[in-house]
Amino acid sequence: MCRLLLVKSKEAFNPTDYLKPFAKNCKESREFQGHGWGASFFIDSNWRNYKNIKPIWEDDFSQIPQTNYLLVHARSAFKDQGIIIENNMPFYDDKYIFIFNGELQGVKIKEEGRIGAEKIFNFIKRFSGDSMEVGLERAVGIIKNRTSYLRAMNIIIGEKDAAYVSSNFSEDPEYFTLNKHQSDLLTIVSSEKFDSSINWIPIKNNSLEILKW
Repeated sequence: MCRLLLVKSKEAFNPTDYLKPFAKNCKESREFQGHGWGASFFIDSNWRNYKNIKPIWEDDFSQIPQTNYLLVHARSAFKDQGIIIENNMPFYDDKYIFIFNGELQGVKIKEEGRIGAEKIFNFIKRFSGDSMEVGLERAVGIIKNRTSYLRAMNIIIGEKDAAYVSSNFSEDPEYFTLNKHQSDLLTIVSSEKFDSSINWIPIKNNSLEILKW
């Protein structure tokens, strides 16, 4: 399954400091994470985006400038299908950045999108209105009820002043549990613990956390 990373700091940081250990973990993952990757980063009050079809550990991170807010997705395509850059996350609109990992079988919802993750993003936005918290909670509940088997559905949605972290899985907690570090200066959410000096806290299964700044 794909790997996810969010970094938010009160001070600007060099993204390479986080991308290198994240990429190393992706390369060493027990599931292949090399079907491309992407990043969204907040600069001058606007989101900027980068995507590449090559594995994250083969790319040059110098093109990602200093920022204080970064979301990253390393892709593991389902059944090695649809490996084109247009299917790489993050998906985004004018307000929200969306990254996802998981696997769902027998999903009975009607929504537009090239791949399942994009359909989930669009489905969530249908319910969000003025509140992403309400929309995400409602949409996730509906998807779970209309899915024959949910192996995992982890979602991070970023906006300017907040991030929404939804964690749901039915198996393999070691692999699917999201990990969080939070201090006065720095917030990190990651699929992998990439620094043993950081105090990591597992995000609970079947939960929604709202991080605000």
